[in-house]
Amino acid sequence: MAVPKRKTTPSKRGMRRAHDALTADAYVEDKNTGELHRPHHMDVKTGMYKGRQVLKTKARV
Repeated sequence: MAVPKRKTTPSKRGMRRAHDALTADAYVEDKNTGELHRPHHMDVKTGMYKGRQVLKTKARV
């Protein structure tokens, strides 16, 4: 069975865990409607992406 030869120092342990932190999802505000959406994704409510209509939206009743 493999056994570590030396104790892992807190510094080395921290370096290993440097990329384990969770980051919050990025959202940007739409210039026209003020709605939040993911960057480089279309706005689901309006169907707009980069200033052009890419998805037809249903009319609300």
